[in-house]
Amino acid sequence: MFRRLVRPALAFLGLAMLAPVPAPAAEKVLKAVVHADLKILDPTWNTTYITNRYGYVVYDTLFAFNSKFEPKPQMVDKWTVSPDQLAWTFTLRSGLKFHDGAPVTAADCVASLKRWMVRDPMGQLLSARLVELTAVDAATFQMKLKEPYGLMLETLGRPGVPSFVYPEKIASGPINEQIVASIGSGPFMMKRDQWRPGSKVVYVKNPDYVPRAEPPDFMSGGKIPKLDRLEWHYIPDANTAMSALMTGEVDYYELPPMDFIALFKDNPDIGTMVVDPVGVQQLIRPNASFPPFDNFKARQALLHLASQDDYNAAVVGNPDLHMKFCGAYFMCGSDNDTNVGAILKPDLAKAKALLAEAGYKGERIVVLLPTDRPQYAATVTVMVEKLRAIGVKVDLQAADWSTISIRRAKKDPIDKGGWHLFVTGHGGADASTPVSNFWFNSNCDKANAGWACDPVLHRLTVAWANEPDRAKRHAMIPAIQTRAYESVPYVPTGQFYQPVAFRKNVTGILAAGMPVYWNIDKK
Repeated sequence: MFRRLVRPALAFLGLAMLAPVPAPAAEKVLKAVVHADLKILDPTWNTTYITNRYGYVVYDTLFAFNSKFEPKPQMVDKWTVSPDQLAWTFTLRSGLKFHDGAPVTAADCVASLKRWMVRDPMGQLLSARLVELTAVDAATFQMKLKEPYGLMLETLGRPGVPSFVYPEKIASGPINEQIVASIGSGPFMMKRDQWRPGSKVVYVKNPDYVPRAEPPDFMSGGKIPKLDRLEWHYIPDANTAMSALMTGEVDYYELPPMDFIALFKDNPDIGTMVVDPVGVQQLIRPNASFPPFDNFKARQALLHLASQDDYNAAVVGNPDLHMKFCGAYFMCGSDNDTNVGAILKPDLAKAKALLAEAGYKGERIVVLLPTDRPQYAATVTVMVEKLRAIGVKVDLQAADWSTISIRRAKKDPIDKGGWHLFVTGHGGADASTPVSNFWFNSNCDKANAGWACDPVLHRLTVAWANEPDRAKRHAMIPAIQTRAYESVPYVPTGQFYQPVAFRKNVTGILAAGMPVYWNIDKK
């Protein structure tokens, strides 16, 4: 009996072992060269692009902009607003989970919004009108306002510094302490055990992520993680990064120097694409906390140092990739495009006179030079050459961009690590309005690093946000920009288009205003 039962079983097992076994699907891994070393994991605490892009990989947002810069629901399923515009109620989509398996609740959203409102300029405007922000039930939260706020959805959907949603226990921590956990509900999960600061960050697909049903459109719609594994590689030497892309060691180069673009176009295996159709604006940021740049005249002096032709020639080179001139604080090509007040030609004698009127007597001026951001370094080089030409004693201090990003956030005295000037950039929808433009915020201690301080400009900005009529808001822009060219929260040095580069077996790259990694596939 035993043999009669076992022999057929063994025969079947033998046939099964001889039958062809389907090969497991190859893991889809994208290796991307990113522009900076990821050191800070708190997008609320620090506004650098690398931390912001990390946020979009790991977290999700309540709303997001489409390609028409219209706010669309993302984590939110539905919302209502009372007839008097004072009560807004939001209900989350079902099935949302954090990476640790916990459900996303309204309480998480409330805590995340409260944290974000402290630092973000649009969040600050919303907070000033807020009576209460409460969770109604597990899936619903409500905002009650003391006066209508017509930019509610634009505020919740802004792309540059969005209100990412964290677990309540994390978001409720002190705002002056960085978030160091990495528990989001976004399309990818960070592998903390494989994070190598200064070298590599690893993410894997979130198996519990529930994308929206709509197709992806800019930052809105379905965020489908098609990759099994995403690796960010930090390669500070641009030539090494270019070689790695050419040989196929990496698949994607997020921010290649502009003079590499022509080389890439001659390579049949490499493609390039502009992911931000509005473009990038670089800027010089003075520190308004210390002399001489606590004086408007010293900041005005920076406007007269060099022409945008000088900066664009150094940063971009190819005239097809930059605008001839853009004096708009809110991006040329946007609804708020104007050159009112802009300085068209450099005047070194005027710059020197303005610095003297501001009280400058030859003190050293600390300028931060990023060693791993060629575009920023080129702008710094032009600026420093012109400063020295008018007799400024420049103390050029070099560091990698992530180190500069940490240093710039501190108000240390100049002799204890403080600074006077650095160069950064921004672009897209976020830079196109007075309230969403992070570097334009002139609300003194509540402003971003550099702490631009001009109560008059801040009042004009608040008045713009209070105006419900779009046409009337548009008519207010010339007066706002005229004042901005008096107090100079920053100096626009030019607007250009920054392509990404990739191996041609990489598909699905989105024109989302910034590099994003959902929807990307690899053959």
